[in-house]
Amino acid sequence: MRILVTGAAGFIGSTVVDRMLADGHSVVGLDDLSSGRMENLAQAGSDARFSFEKGDITATGLTDFVARVRPDVVAHLAAQIDVRVSVADPLRDARLNVLGTINVLEAARLAGASKVIHTSSGGSIYGTPAVLPVSEAVAPSPESPYAAGKAAGELYLNVYRATYGLASTALALGNVFGPRQDPHGEAGVVAIFGTALLEGRPTKIFGDGTTSRDYVYVADVADAFARCVPAEAANGLRLNIGTAVETTVRDLHSRVARLVGVPDDPQFAAPRPGELQRIALDVALAQRAIGWHPQISLDAGLGHTIDWIRGRLGSTATAAGV
Repeated sequence: MRILVTGAAGFIGSTVVDRMLADGHSVVGLDDLSSGRMENLAQAGSDARFSFEKGDITATGLTDFVARVRPDVVAHLAAQIDVRVSVADPLRDARLNVLGTINVLEAARLAGASKVIHTSSGGSIYGTPAVLPVSEAVAPSPESPYAAGKAAGELYLNVYRATYGLASTALALGNVFGPRQDPHGEAGVVAIFGTALLEGRPTKIFGDGTTSRDYVYVADVADAFARCVPAEAANGLRLNIGTAVETTVRDLHSRVARLVGVPDDPQFAAPRPGELQRIALDVALAQRAIGWHPQISLDAGLGHTIDWIRGRLGSTATAAGV
């Protein structure tokens, strides 16, 4: 099949690109490179079945571009991903995550695509659930503009499926981590902790450290996208993609510090607005619908990630004495 991946130069998007190529698909990547990096696509770039276009999902020319590509399936990962940015600038968040998603759906429809696989947010759309792990049967209850935008994207998926017959699956991701994650943003705590500790810099925890997240390894996320490529696979469903395990940010810091081999001594700061206190995702539906379950444990994934950060830092990490 021919797969269009939006947000292809991001750390999740590029991992999805690599997985789709490994599965024998031809892949077109689209990214405006505002946060994604071409170096993430170095492996894909050596494959003749991959091509890349720099472009914005909100642009008026998206429809013409997708019409030229004529993808069978669109894996939609391009997004504004930071809850704090959405709180500070909800209009920008909506332009990218709501209007951008509608633009992608409309372009896919007009180009004759059979399916859109949409990236939703299991870590935010449910708000503060009464029971954990939370299942897809729980109605979304957004507590940030980012979460509201992701929930709105799911509604538009339903509209395009019911009105135009465009198949779709929404993957509600937990907190994704792994190689290629940007340590300079606000949304990649594993990369932030790992890079700082390897460079000998102080780390900071917002709040008292008891906030919990469901950390899922990026290769497992790419596996979920791959399993959803057939139009009939989980059509019309939202699937939670996580581990069903809560890990507090304090425990996460301890695990990363242990892997790096440095003291576990973070600084603490005031909590940030818009962030949830606890989340863990029930993933039983993904197992039933597409045969998916997480295969990489948190500790194994952290080990792979720290090894990747060491390699990227190279002499810097060595100079820091770790």
